[in-house]
Amino acid sequence: YMINKTLEWVKSIGGLDAVDKLAQERSDLIYGAIDGSEGYYKSPVPSSCRSRMNVVWRLPSEDLEKKFIAEAAEQGMSGLKGHRSVGGCRASIYNAMPVAGVQALSDFMAEFKKNNG
Repeated sequence: YMINKTLEWVKSIGGLDAVDKLAQERSDLIYGAIDGSEGYYKSPVPSSCRSRMNVVWRLPSEDLEKKFIAEAAEQGMSGLKGHRSVGGCRASIYNAMPVAGVQALSDFMAEFKKNNG
């Protein structure tokens, strides 16, 4: 039942090409915020190995990471804390995540850097 519902949704938005295009658009928004931050946000993953579904990054200090996660949560953005063994931040942007949600995160990243950079 669930596979059928998912496949109906994929078909309704234009098929796998549309899903692929949206995944690229979402990941480009966050990687753009990271790469355009002049080193404030840093991806520990080489650009040739970056995931389009799970984007990870670090801030200049662990204190700023905690502040970032807390302030993001205040704005309704949850689940950004990185894995407990490596820290940092992580955004899971699977197919159900709307582009508008990723845009909101990208905008928040720019504002956070402006206020804390």
